[in-house]
Amino acid sequence: MSFDEIIDRRDTHCAKWDKMELVYGVPRDSGIAMWVADMDFRPPSVIQEALQRYLDHGVYGYFGDESDYLGAIQWWMQNRHNWTVQPEWIFTTHGLVNGTAMCVDAFTSPGDGVVLMTPVYHAFARVITAADRKVVECELALTDGRYMMDFDAWDAQMTGTEKMLILCSPHNPGGRVWTRDELQGVADFAKRHDLVLVSDEIHHDLVMPGHTHTAMSLIDGVTDRLVMMTATTKTFNIAGCHSGNVIIPDEALRARFAKRMNAMGVSPNSFGLFMATAAYSPEGAAWVDDLVTYLDGNRRLFDDAVNAIPGLASMPLESTYLAWVDFKGTGMSAAEFTKRVQTDAGIAANHGPTFGSGGDTFLRFNIATPRARVEEACKRLTAAFSDLQ
Repeated sequence: MSFDEIIDRRDTHCAKWDKMELVYGVPRDSGIAMWVADMDFRPPSVIQEALQRYLDHGVYGYFGDESDYLGAIQWWMQNRHNWTVQPEWIFTTHGLVNGTAMCVDAFTSPGDGVVLMTPVYHAFARVITAADRKVVECELALTDGRYMMDFDAWDAQMTGTEKMLILCSPHNPGGRVWTRDELQGVADFAKRHDLVLVSDEIHHDLVMPGHTHTAMSLIDGVTDRLVMMTATTKTFNIAGCHSGNVIIPDEALRARFAKRMNAMGVSPNSFGLFMATAAYSPEGAAWVDDLVTYLDGNRRLFDDAVNAIPGLASMPLESTYLAWVDFKGTGMSAAEFTKRVQTDAGIAANHGPTFGSGGDTFLRFNIATPRARVEEACKRLTAAFSDLQ
């Protein structure tokens, strides 16, 4: 397939395109949607073909015999991430926001603190708050334009009421690929404060050239408190199937999670299982390699244009397709620079404050779209801030 193909997603019940005028006031006919974290590309043909076989059969009953599905997950994690997974470790949830909510429900109680390293994916705080738990924001240090972990400061924040830490690895929205040493620091921090460590690794396949993701499961001394979360959905642009995996090596933690899954009556839909089985394959792997090469080209184009605008700084993107742009250097208020992006440039981008502490001067831009559209967005941003040139 060609990632350059422009696919019109308007009037398809697409959140990113059909809701941008309602949410951001950006006209749906002329605006560019760069907010919701899905891609404007079709998934690989191997997924389309698997769905077509299911459609051709025409009977959509309950899914049975998960051996192929579980085997595909095992194959992918072993071959792409050097991680050996046992089938009995794997739970399937309705996406990883649901997986996060299930972890909060299974491993904490109302009033408990749940630690987030902010700014970070906004859905974490939403589900924590809705479950009557307390969001504990440990702010990442912004050092030379990159996020760094500040364990000394975070140790001082802990009160003993915290029961869980949710790590975003690779990081959304900053795009950091955490080093093995940083991940060891996270594991040690969780152990010091007796925290269940939930590692959301949904972006682990989308790593830019020159960087290597390390699964938290490969870090020493963490297995007894670790919950891994992975999915095909971001990697292959199939988020609408709402399918994700919570993978728990520790037997005691696994029993607690299984009990809550059973109590909530959670079970996967067959479409998601067929899609995931097809995706985690050699054909899917080849498609991902091509995708990352294309995204890297978009990244370089976008960063060069944004960083050429005085006062704007796009954080170096090591992973994900989400550019995190700091407008602090403009000296403008958030209302002013946001107006220029939305009203003058006609671009819908996520507002930084929704990601928690440290996000006030930022906007997040989704660059997983055909290159011509990224080029147009760059031209619009340059024009919107032309008075700074």
